[in-house]
Amino acid sequence: MGRWRPPQPKKSPYITADGYAALDSELKELWIRRADVTKALSAAAAEGDRSENAEYIYRKKELAGIDRRIRYLQKRLPDLTVVDSTPTEPNRIFFGAWVTLEDEEGKEHTYRIVGPDEFDPNKGWISMDSPMARALMKKGVDDEVTVSTPQGEVHYYVIEVRYTA
Repeated sequence: MGRWRPPQPKKSPYITADGYAALDSELKELWIRRADVTKALSAAAAEGDRSENAEYIYRKKELAGIDRRIRYLQKRLPDLTVVDSTPTEPNRIFFGAWVTLEDEEGKEHTYRIVGPDEFDPNKGWISMDSPMARALMKKGVDDEVTVSTPQGEVHYYVIEVRYTA
């Protein structure tokens, strides 16, 4: 009997042009890598007993992971909407905005609001589905934002909104 998991909530269908290009190139690279892994798998299968062949088992798992990611990208890419224009109100926070915030201690934080398929905490890119981005949406400069976190509520002040890096 398998483990049942409830379905994940739907992700927002928006993505930046750079994010779409990155996912598209990842899909192309996965197809190339899949061909290499398939060749290695065939060579490992030709060695004989597959039940004790570590190379064969490893390549099967690697191929399954690649196929899973290819399947996901093939389903996701057609559903995405590329947003590459600035909004009509550039002084408000919408998708694609670079936002500079000041916390209660006076420290500044800069985030970019991107789609759920391209978020990267190391770059300061947050998903538009995150609690932080939801709280920031449609706010403007000098607005106060309250974000609920597991540690409690955190207050920020919007210092700057821009749509270019």
